[in-house]
Amino acid sequence: MSTRSGPSGQTDRPAIVLVRGDITAQDADVIVNAANSSLLGGGGVDGAIHRKGGPAILDACRTLRAGHYGGGLPTGQAVATTAGNLAARWVVHTVGPVHSTQEDRSALLASCYRESLRVAAALGAETVAFPAISTGIYGWPMGDGARIAVRTVRQEATAPVREVRFVLFDQAAYEIFAEALAADGTTPR
Repeated sequence: MSTRSGPSGQTDRPAIVLVRGDITAQDADVIVNAANSSLLGGGGVDGAIHRKGGPAILDACRTLRAGHYGGGLPTGQAVATTAGNLAARWVVHTVGPVHSTQEDRSALLASCYRESLRVAAALGAETVAFPAISTGIYGWPMGDGARIAVRTVRQEATAPVREVRFVLFDQAAYEIFAEALAADGTTPR
């Protein structure tokens, strides 16, 4: 199941596409990984990408850790590696914030999407597939996460990116992202 949409009256902005499915199965220039700061794999989306992508992704992440990211990737930042065995050309790793009711971390979540798009554009990527960053084990409420994701992608995605996909694992997440698109004033095209 997928839905394609674009902003009303705008043709210069990338399309936003909702897909219900497995992000590791996406044939896109970039798949975004909701990584942990170690970059060495983990659970959820991160573990699935590392498992299906194979050892080339882990080797590239180890190289990053041995260099500029010795202390790990900071929350809200993004970095690219090979996609290994995935259908994508690259994996862009970003570390989402853990949700807090005591502190507003929404700027860090928005930064994950913004920085991932910046890295993807620098690579020349035309298609980018995102998971719902931080909405799993990091506890971010899906509705708020969808609102931040849609708003940030709408504001930040520029050429050469022509399509941004939100790949959502279940129907409930898909419907919440569809509502966020509708609330953002997006109309199907």
